[in-house]
Amino acid sequence: MKTDDFDYDLPKELIAQSPISKRDDSRLMILDKTTGEIKHEVFHNIINYLNPEDVLVINDTKVIPARLIGMKSETKATIELLLLKNLQEDIWECLAKPVKRLKIGTIVEFGTGQLKAKVIQILNDGIIHVQLLYQGILMEILDTLGQMPLPPYIHKQLQDKDRYQTVYAKNIGSAAAPTAGLHFTKELLEQIKNKGIIICKITLHVGLGTFRPVVVKDVKDHKMHSEYYSMDQECADILNKAKKEGRKIYAVGTTTTRTLETIATNYKTFKAVSGTTDIFIYPGYKFKAIDGLITNFHLPKSTLLMLVSALASKDNILKAYKVAVDKKYRFFSFGDAMFIK
Repeated sequence: MKTDDFDYDLPKELIAQSPISKRDDSRLMILDKTTGEIKHEVFHNIINYLNPEDVLVINDTKVIPARLIGMKSETKATIELLLLKNLQEDIWECLAKPVKRLKIGTIVEFGTGQLKAKVIQILNDGIIHVQLLYQGILMEILDTLGQMPLPPYIHKQLQDKDRYQTVYAKNIGSAAAPTAGLHFTKELLEQIKNKGIIICKITLHVGLGTFRPVVVKDVKDHKMHSEYYSMDQECADILNKAKKEGRKIYAVGTTTTRTLETIATNYKTFKAVSGTTDIFIYPGYKFKAIDGLITNFHLPKSTLLMLVSALASKDNILKAYKVAVDKKYRFFSFGDAMFIK
């Protein structure tokens, strides 16, 4: 299976550069994964496609303002760090650029020196490990000095940091937002609950994989980076009961999907557990956890496009994406949504 099989033509003007004014006013494509039938909706009408006792699983991770721009202490050269993962205490895995200007022992200063990063290890592909040096509470310092780590295809500055967070974001740790969840408002979630649809939360902290394209020719040669996930007992009980009773389980986002499929694969059931996952889902994969998925429109040749193709078939997905382009849907993080049912 070739990476080029998952390519499609996308006019640049369809890449959403900013969020629309009201989250749940985005467009929604409904795709029947069996027949390939397509309907066009507005996102807040998602409630009409969910039934009482269905389970909707969301990812409550919260994005760190993890993009830091600073200067080398010795030369004042500009260095950009993207905090990816807290390895232990104040040791962090980062994406650095330009990494060639760094060596072990280099100190990068941010702001007026409230935060410093000392390089302790240099790995491959721009990845480094740093020790953060500061006084006070790190997350408060990052709120002041850090920027939201928007994907490289977004060129506009984000006016409101909260628009790159879901309304239910709680557990701090992501280097990117679980963007399918950006369409939900608190009011819509309340309406969903009032209809008798059960909402449960998992956590997956989105990491390096989001920023890494697939560069190998053969899909099977691609290596996913690992990301931290967690499920509590309440969510496990809800999901096991739904499975036993034959009720539908819908994931909000590919991050949620990967968490649920990891747990269902590893334990043959749902259970309260935390760990790391590098699961790579592409066509041929047999889904064990979910019945459907709410997601955004993904980059060509990306692991996310491969995941949705595994669920709905590559032919159905590429046909749907062609329709989305023809009808000028908005693509990627701040774009419109698709419900695969």
